[in-house]
Amino acid sequence: MVTQKSTRAVGLGRVLIAVYALLALAATGRSVFQITTQFSEAPLAYTLSALSAVVYIVATVALIAPGQGWYAVAWATISFELVGVLIIGLVTVLDPELFPHDTVWSFFGRGYGFVPLVLPVLGILWLRRQGRATRAAGGTGAEGAGAGGSPRDPGTTR
Repeated sequence: MVTQKSTRAVGLGRVLIAVYALLALAATGRSVFQITTQFSEAPLAYTLSALSAVVYIVATVALIAPGQGWYAVAWATISFELVGVLIIGLVTVLDPELFPHDTVWSFFGRGYGFVPLVLPVLGILWLRRQGRATRAAGGTGAEGAGAGGSPRDPGTTR
């Protein structure tokens, strides 16, 4: 039997995972409070806050868990997060009336010290670095690709 362990949870990866976990808790708390107490005031904003909470939770798990599937999930959720922050951030700057109350991603994450804007960029850079390190260690070519040509999980050792 082959044992897999995540190598993404070392060094700076641990810091990245910790920040994702903290943001997951903050976004979850915020969205639960807003939805249960003020949902009728800004349903779109509060639904987007809940969506961001789910994204942060899934990204945290995907960064911790070993395996090619979780590596792909990490790429997908962090990429989705970046697109969401950029789109919601831009919309709230151009038309603030559209969101009467802030979301986690409003004004590019201003309410969270712009961490929601910086975090996915750091996450993508970290995932790319992990991929390059694996390829440099001999994980290139056909053996470095998973089903459908996706990259082999650089966060897994055997």
